[in-house]
Amino acid sequence: MIDWLRREALEPTIKLIGRDVPIDLVRNRRAKRLTLRLALDGSAVRITLPQWCRSADAIAFAHARQEWLSAQLAKVPERRDPARDGTMLYRGEDIAIEWREDLPRKPDLKDGTFRVGGPRDTLGARLQRWLEREALDLFGEDAAQYCTRGDLDRADVKLTRAKRRWGSCSSEGVLRLNWRLVQAPDFVRRSVVAHEVAHLVHFDHSPAFHALLDRLYEDDIERANRWLSVHGRTLYATFG
Repeated sequence: MIDWLRREALEPTIKLIGRDVPIDLVRNRRAKRLTLRLALDGSAVRITLPQWCRSADAIAFAHARQEWLSAQLAKVPERRDPARDGTMLYRGEDIAIEWREDLPRKPDLKDGTFRVGGPRDTLGARLQRWLEREALDLFGEDAAQYCTRGDLDRADVKLTRAKRRWGSCSSEGVLRLNWRLVQAPDFVRRSVVAHEVAHLVHFDHSPAFHALLDRLYEDDIERANRWLSVHGRTLYATFG
């Protein structure tokens, strides 16, 4: 028993293609089995486990699937540095960055180019802040449109920097949306916003939820889901 307690207290990690990757254990009282996934940026392995499951068993579950996890990690795109590479993803397009020290510090998108000045060593942080401001504005507009379409009160929208999910809807009616979606094409970003607005009414994925989502969202939801499945990891390849 003492040995088991010691093993339970260890920080769970797993070695994947030469890297020590942390294992995050999330207990869910509604979970009936173990579920395993790799964070989109490859930073962690996440296991959702039932309340009755031992942490040691969940960690062993991950190690038994080490080969599969390694293959998933190998698919994670290499990190991109917009300040170094001279381009930045915005609304589905890779847009050139023109940096000159004498230009204003705040990025300005004009004629298909980001023009920005100020110190070179803080350029990446300023570009990310610009994207986050744009994301909040776009999410707010999207959510307002979908709430109006669904005859719902306007919802509060906040940004999240989560590394494992694109959006969430709280029981208080607050939508939290991943700022990185501003890099995706508009139809993809809007699909996530519509999804979370539908959760204002249905906190599940029942037929009623999907019927409402189909009524709210103007495009092909499966097309948007496929895009995220194939390209979602690329949105985590830029910035920290």
